[in-house]
Amino acid sequence: MRKWEDPTRHQKLVAGAALDTPLYKEVKRLLTETISAGEWKPGSAIPAEWKLAERCKVAIGTVRKAVDELVNENILIRQQGRGTFVAAHNRARLMFHFFHIVRNDGSKLTPEVVMLSFSRGLADVEEAAHLGIKAGSKVFRIKNVLRLAGEPMIFDTIVIPQTMFPKLTAARFKGRPNTIYHLYQSEYGITVVRSAERLRARLADAESAGILEIKQGAPLLEIRRVALTFNDVPVEFRRSLVDTEHYEYFSDLAKSGNS
Repeated sequence: MRKWEDPTRHQKLVAGAALDTPLYKEVKRLLTETISAGEWKPGSAIPAEWKLAERCKVAIGTVRKAVDELVNENILIRQQGRGTFVAAHNRARLMFHFFHIVRNDGSKLTPEVVMLSFSRGLADVEEAAHLGIKAGSKVFRIKNVLRLAGEPMIFDTIVIPQTMFPKLTAARFKGRPNTIYHLYQSEYGITVVRSAERLRARLADAESAGILEIKQGAPLLEIRRVALTFNDVPVEFRRSLVDTEHYEYFSDLAKSGNS
């Protein structure tokens, strides 16, 4: 039986709330589990709030508070006059929530992503720590260059656990019709709901200098990002090296909700 059709739903909500957990948090947990289980597909509308309240046997204000939090976390999207929808990854969502590189004048360009290599390997200590797996676990390692206005500006190294993405191949990754996060979501049921990033300065080594067509030793911005799915489970560890001669990092936390 699907979670949303479970007739004991209300009793479970009440039991959870009895353990000093606000009732709206239990409703939020149920909604999140329903989405995570794939019962409500990306891009599909969820039931109206009054229907959710009726099914959960709670006040509509309780449901609205739970939905509000999921909207603020970019898991749900409200569309005026249409309803509330499960967020689906696409290029617009990527550019708004996850891509923070802009020109020095503040303008944002859509990157052209070119895959350089796709390999299987074993996670090193740092990669394992970020992904919540054991060092030596099997991973896929993908290297991309991102071009802006035709020029190579970002060198990405992406590391993902093989256990989460079985049967992923170079052809499948390179031939995806949409973004990388859309591939995770549409083919593996893994939705990236937020990311955590650390920034620091570093100098270009021989590899990054060659790929970004700059001098070895030139200054770069290094971004280390961990992409997380529901319940803060790590999905991907990514190192991005950015040539900042004409570009910089910009994040509007009030708009992105991705702090």
